Amino acid sequence: MNLMHAWETFYVIVGSAGGGLTGLQFVVMSLIAEKRPQTTSEQIGAFGTPTIFHFCVVLAISAIIVAPWPSYSAPAFVIGAIGAAGMVYIGIATKRALKQELYRMVTEDW
Repeated sequence: MNLMHAWETFYVIVGSAGGGLTGLQFVVMSLIAEKRPQTTSEQIGAFGTPTIFHFCVVLAISAIIVAPWPSYSAPAFVIGAIGAAGMVYIGIATKRALKQELYRMVTEDW
């Protein structure tokens, strides 16, 4: 019984956030479908995909932090690897944002 209690917070966070992210993706895709003639795949890749990516990374880090680990070294390594991969993804997202031509970015976009 004590082992299951240690995982309670993990399942609450992952379950509720996973449901919220699924709903968010449906809303975003519905909005994009309505504006499809004005939206290109380059714009979705530059601005829509990074938003969903960042929400999923926050969910993953939250799940890693609240999981009952026997020591802190394994989750620290995993979170560090996620951070390094995130830095690479920032470069990819920036390249996509600069490549698209239909939307001129303003200060808030940077």
